Amino acid sequence: MFSDSLEYEERVCKSFVAPNITYKEVRDSVPKHLLVKNAWVSTYYYVRDIGCCIAFFYFAASIEWIVTSGICDYIPLLGLVKMRLVKGLLWVTYWWMQGLAFSSFFFLGHELGHQSLYNSGYANDILGYFLHSFILSPFFAWKSSHNTHHRTVGSVERDVNYVPHGRSRYNLPPRAQSTTKDFLDVFDEAPIFTLMRLLFMQFAGWWLYLTINSMGCKKYLNSSHFSPRSPIFRPDERMGIVLSDLGVLGMGYVLYCMIGMYGLKTVTAYYFIPFMVRMLLIGYCGLNLRVLRTVLQSLVSGLRFVNQWNAPMNLLDFIRIVMVTFLQHSDPTVPHYRKQEWTWIRGAIATIDRPLLGGMGRFFMHNVVHCHVAHHLFAHAPFYNLPEITECIRGVLKDHYVYDSTNSFYALYRSFTQCLFIEDEDVIAFYKNKYGESVREAESQSKVSDKQCKQE
Repeated sequence: MFSDSLEYEERVCKSFVAPNITYKEVRDSVPKHLLVKNAWVSTYYYVRDIGCCIAFFYFAASIEWIVTSGICDYIPLLGLVKMRLVKGLLWVTYWWMQGLAFSSFFFLGHELGHQSLYNSGYANDILGYFLHSFILSPFFAWKSSHNTHHRTVGSVERDVNYVPHGRSRYNLPPRAQSTTKDFLDVFDEAPIFTLMRLLFMQFAGWWLYLTINSMGCKKYLNSSHFSPRSPIFRPDERMGIVLSDLGVLGMGYVLYCMIGMYGLKTVTAYYFIPFMVRMLLIGYCGLNLRVLRTVLQSLVSGLRFVNQWNAPMNLLDFIRIVMVTFLQHSDPTVPHYRKQEWTWIRGAIATIDRPLLGGMGRFFMHNVVHCHVAHHLFAHAPFYNLPEITECIRGVLKDHYVYDSTNSFYALYRSFTQCLFIEDEDVIAFYKNKYGESVREAESQSKVSDKQCKQE
């Protein structure tokens, strides 16, 4: 279960050759009817997801009745113990399922942001706006930067998400002079700090991405998705940013009123805990080192693990909000391209399909995780046709189609600990680990392995 998949091991054993596939070849492999939107089917999914959310709220409201209805009589434990056990299991079930329902709002809003469900732009925007506002996500702001990501995906210089840090970011010695000790001095850390970073970034990454554009394009660093005058946005998009802010503030006010009526404990149980589960399932990776250092140092003031604070904060995307989006674009066997080698089709192919949560993931995440390669190639296609589109394009992409059945939680750990930096001069760059080693190399580039580096 916690080991590399056969697909991953096969990629590791192969030198990488950049694809020379044209978009026409890919497009011609897909029947046109799979790209056509069906308003009735789209509306079904919209109503279904809202219905699931309402049903889960009703389930939570019924937990007390379920516990007192006699179901506990079938559990061979003392009365008070079994009642608490049943109640606890029911609440955990609710939090998980409602967290998935909130995630479905995010992914359905994501599809609406791509204008892929209705022919009317107004229908897509209005429906997406309300879904994202309910889960405190600024719809138009995120739509803008995410569509930019789709146009520049895989480009080290231009992509706005998941941009890897170069060797120079960590003041490492030049490639030819590096030793294993140089890398370990920067990247090695105690397991407890790895866990702290992972947990902190999974819960805080989305907000850091929105507020300071963490792990985004360097030219937009410290730019906020909440500011209409942020350089991330065009002048004609500013009104949408204002509307996004009003949507988030409006939902915040609703929650404030609900807390006044029902109390913080109740609103936390019904809304905020599922909201955090949703964060764990979607996540944003990449936290500015100085920001996290400040926060963690305030939490553990007095501890002096100086070397630990130099570790890269590569995780913040986690869940969107980490787990999902981070794993779609961050893998030791998948390249990033610099401008000399980047093309849109190469960047779009350099994404990964993963069977996250199996059928449950397909149901609530609308094929975006399971069919992410097809999604990048045909972002305008309805998500319910992506499985068929994926089957069509696999014959054209052949070995360049990336699928990884590695357990997603293990893959998360693997990418978090191995996707640390890339070389500044590589035009086709693969992530390197804390020993300065990459598991794969581009065939056209001279192999410079840390096995050849001096050992100290």
